[in-house]
Amino acid sequence: MQRTTARILLLAGVLVPLVNAVLAKQPIQSQPFESKDGPVFKDLSINGDALLRQTSLPRSHELKGTRPKGNQNLLKSTKTRLRATLSSLKAPPDLALPNKPAQVTTRELRPLTIEEVGELSEVNSPTLKIFASRVEQRKSLLLSAISAWYPTVNLTANGLPQYLVGEQYRNSDFTTTPDTKSKQWSSALSVQVKWNLIDPARVPEIAAARDNYEKAINSYLIALRDLRLQALRQYFLLQRADEGVRIGKQSMRASLLSLRDSKARYKAGVATKLEVLEAETQLARDKQLLTSKLGDQNIARRSLAGLLNLPQDITPTAASPARVIGIWESSLQESIIAAYKYREELNDVLLDISINNSNANAALAASQPKLSIFNTYSASNYQGQLAIDSSSDIDMDDYGWSTSNTIGLNATWNIFDGGKAKALYRFNKQKAKESEAQFASKRDGVRREVEQSFFNLNTANQDIATTSRQVLASREALRLARLRFKAGVTTQREVVNNQRDLTQSEVRYADAIAIYNTSLAQLSRHTGLDEIKSCKQILLPAEKPENDEFIEVPIEPIPVKPACQALNLPLKKST
Repeated sequence: MQRTTARILLLAGVLVPLVNAVLAKQPIQSQPFESKDGPVFKDLSINGDALLRQTSLPRSHELKGTRPKGNQNLLKSTKTRLRATLSSLKAPPDLALPNKPAQVTTRELRPLTIEEVGELSEVNSPTLKIFASRVEQRKSLLLSAISAWYPTVNLTANGLPQYLVGEQYRNSDFTTTPDTKSKQWSSALSVQVKWNLIDPARVPEIAAARDNYEKAINSYLIALRDLRLQALRQYFLLQRADEGVRIGKQSMRASLLSLRDSKARYKAGVATKLEVLEAETQLARDKQLLTSKLGDQNIARRSLAGLLNLPQDITPTAASPARVIGIWESSLQESIIAAYKYREELNDVLLDISINNSNANAALAASQPKLSIFNTYSASNYQGQLAIDSSSDIDMDDYGWSTSNTIGLNATWNIFDGGKAKALYRFNKQKAKESEAQFASKRDGVRREVEQSFFNLNTANQDIATTSRQVLASREALRLARLRFKAGVTTQREVVNNQRDLTQSEVRYADAIAIYNTSLAQLSRHTGLDEIKSCKQILLPAEKPENDEFIEVPIEPIPVKPACQALNLPLKKST
């Protein structure tokens, strides 16, 4: 009662100044509310004077530039070869396609660490090879655009040489022209050197090609980082699946022990048939749980194998159990600012703005004058005679040659095109405006991703603490329930309920660790910060602890029955 009264008085002390300030239309001067975690708020102003002026924020082009460049060092530092211990895990040829069941049969279960998974994802990934090829494609297009600065040389040859033999006959009733014949060897060569002195479209086209090349580099880096994150996430899912199998096996051990005890008590006449049936029901439930977790484990293993592009007959396993990999040391605000500086997605939008502006200038260049200088050299020679009287012989000693050299300027100017150039100019300028709006959307998306991962990390952190206490409490409750059951104080129902609580608590604990590690990996991916502080290693005893009766209960082999056969099993009715 005293605690409730104190809370009411404290709430009234906070609300009274707030109401008075609203009525007086004056800003509230509030005092920090102290709690055990520190002050909840310090300054609050209703009129909004304390808010940051958004117009005072720096512009993106001031921080990143109008045409940000991709990180070539990261592009070159990507691993392209596997270490010697992983050489057997090299990806199969790209065009390989198995055609026999033996070729896709798993022959080896290969334990992998987190570091090995990261290396395999970089070297074996076909997706990364695709983006690397696109970088080279854009580089070739950039070199093609840069070639506009250089002169062109065109060589034309007509006959090297060519031989002509011909005869001409005309009807004498209509003409007095005599018949003729021809026989001649000839050749002609022309070389033209041309250089565009003024080309308004040259600079914007090269700029657009360069920006597209930078975008290809950014796309490669984005794909590389997404691939690393996906590999880590899949590895954590595999660890969670392994934990699920362990929990399923442990639950089956407990169910077998409960079933053994209940049968023994039933034979001794101190228990009922109902307790035996409850133990059998729990055993069947745990068998179903283990079967489900084994399926999840197989799926997680093959999903990781497909992501790493491993050989067809190798299936990866997790070399280490699920555990917390570290602690995130940066604050939420520091993480957001780091993400703004790190993410190539924002640079891509800035490059899109630059590309659209360059395309606008290139479109406008179509209506501007273009000036080029050229030099054309021509040479030809012949041997023989043409159109000689058919009654005469052709003298092949008759020959001749000629040369010419022409230098001049060419100018073209599309004075009127119906407004096409200006319309395309406005179109690309509007696309640049659209990219600016996309930058704002992408910026908000970057912050949202960081905040979601940060909040999920904090939630998972609390869940780990909560579920760990649940596991300890459920484990102790199950132990006490077993002792009570053996002493005849309680029934099998209490043991079954506590065992189910322990299984669910351990599953939640494994899920919390997987979500926590995934959120850490996502924060590192979204921000580029390596602020994960490793946890202290747990000092384990040198000798293995003695196992009690609960751990040493063996798992009975479970025959795999067809679904139809299991469905047609007779159901015994209890009397």
